[in-house]
Amino acid sequence: MKITLLCIGKNKDSCWLDVMENYSKRINQYQQFSIDYLPDVKTGKKSIPEQIKKEEAKKILSKVKKEDTVILLDEKGKAFTSSAFAITIEQQQNQSIKSLVFIVGGAYGFSEEIYAAYPTKMRLSDMTFSHQMIRLFFCEQLYRAFTIIHNHPYHNS
Repeated sequence: MKITLLCIGKNKDSCWLDVMENYSKRINQYQQFSIDYLPDVKTGKKSIPEQIKKEEAKKILSKVKKEDTVILLDEKGKAFTSSAFAITIEQQQNQSIKSLVFIVGGAYGFSEEIYAAYPTKMRLSDMTFSHQMIRLFFCEQLYRAFTIIHNHPYHNS
């Protein structure tokens, strides 16, 4: 199974990239993993959030393949403990899913078109964090999931 984290916009601060690259290398010891960045939608002072979400949706839909299993990282999604997330990842592996894609939307979230196309959602916290932090938190939790699956002591449970 290949796992992809698909993100709208690049990380604007290199400190996030360094840590994410570290987790990416760790995850790749267990499972093929990549982070793909889609370009931001150009906005101006009179930009309308709904229009921005529609433009982002076009970019997302052009990148995701029909055979991909998609999970939106969204504040309205289901919350997991680290152990429950590990079980979910292991179930996806056992179902022989070839490609699992997690998507982080833009600043305004996802369009209704994306919610309709990909109804599975998960949230990482009840709190609000920057997109750069969410990307990092996701990578850490994915790494943690694999250490739980493989009985590595990183999780300490």
